[in-house]
Amino acid sequence: MATPARQPTLAGQHLRWLAGLFLLLEGVTIASTLGFVLWPMARRSADDLAGLMVLSAQTWAELPPETRPVFQAELIRTHQIALQLDLSPGGDGLASHGFYIAFLERALAARQDASGGLIRRPGPDAREWLWARVDAGGRTIGVGIPTARMDTRPFQALAVTLLVGSCLVGVAAWWLARRIAQPVARLEHAAEQLAAGARPDLLPRDGPRELSQLAGHFNDMALQVRELIDARTTLFAGLSHDLRTPLARMRLALEMLTLRPEPRLIERLEHDIEEMNALIGQLLDLARGLDRARHADIDLEVWLRRRAEAKAAEAERTGSTIEVRCGPGLRLRTADGLLGRVVDNLLGNALAHAPGPIELHAHRWNNDEGVPMVRLQVLDRGPGIPADQLDAMWRPFERLDASRRRATGGYGLGLAIVRQLTRAQGWTATLGARDGGGLVATVEWPWVAPEAGADDAGAVVPDRPAAKHA
Repeated sequence: MATPARQPTLAGQHLRWLAGLFLLLEGVTIASTLGFVLWPMARRSADDLAGLMVLSAQTWAELPPETRPVFQAELIRTHQIALQLDLSPGGDGLASHGFYIAFLERALAARQDASGGLIRRPGPDAREWLWARVDAGGRTIGVGIPTARMDTRPFQALAVTLLVGSCLVGVAAWWLARRIAQPVARLEHAAEQLAAGARPDLLPRDGPRELSQLAGHFNDMALQVRELIDARTTLFAGLSHDLRTPLARMRLALEMLTLRPEPRLIERLEHDIEEMNALIGQLLDLARGLDRARHADIDLEVWLRRRAEAKAAEAERTGSTIEVRCGPGLRLRTADGLLGRVVDNLLGNALAHAPGPIELHAHRWNNDEGVPMVRLQVLDRGPGIPADQLDAMWRPFERLDASRRRATGGYGLGLAIVRQLTRAQGWTATLGARDGGGLVATVEWPWVAPEAGADDAGAVVPDRPAAKHA
């Protein structure tokens, strides 16, 4: 099996791209400087110098002989230009012409009185000078300038600039690449830890907006994973604990049945089996909370009254009553099966722990953003739940008092199933204290207009057959 090619790192990839871009920009800058600044300036300077050299020769030829030495001395002092009569053709030619010397020769040749090219010859100060022959006043006059006057190396300067710029570009590109890739590297490390089952630290939400949002989404996901892991741990721990008791009773009953069969023992075995089956059923409801729910059009008031009637027998056994209060004409489209399990669990929790009058309220309202919402509340007059334990009651197998199970039954899964089901639909479920004593369980979700009106009896209009789900 061929080994896959190693993919480049994000920092390395950005480093190459940034370095290439910066070098390209530097090349364009140098080329623009040469083409639009240095070369035009060199041409203009060479043309001015050529004009000054020709003018100096012509002026010398027109001056009286007695003033010429003074003019020559002043010319050397102020302009570094020397004059020499009857310049002989000897001297060294220029083996390599720089672009400035080429411009100067071209400017001298463009003038009518100038002829020939530049030659190398010692000047009045014994240094190397460049001389040109200029015809003035019927004579050939040598006009010289020191080579030190043109001792500039623009290409060397550009080469140094390019070299230093490349080094700076490399350092800047490396720094920018590291800065860009560092948050992604932290995210990669945290994702690896999360995939390995560890609990990584939350990522800082700094840097650019996109990276900050990405870190925020990862933190939310990490917190959800932590919550799921905690819920799974609690679920398994509670399951093992709650199954251990009926299993122990069943084992003891089976041992006693082998010695002396009794109908009472068989009845106890059947009760334990039903208890375990109920627990497993609730666990399945909890696990199915993430499944896609079936939607239907309902008249909420009629629908709630049917739910209350289904709980009437249970309410009578506990000495409770269920009163339904619903806003008039509240028709909507919702996941009626999911909502039914939510309402049944909340009513069952109230009937088990708060015997007495129970109220089931529902109405429509608009939130701060103007979105129409539906609020459903189950209110009781029971002992309530301490404020510091409200959040804990949503966890599986959570009970205020372990001894309450013997008196009221239940496994501490009802509210956990409600939380799981509502979260799967994007709804909100909260618990709070009721004024005057008791508990208020609230479920809120966006109101959706029905696709087809529910009939007067409150029957639901289900999704089309093509939208069936297991």
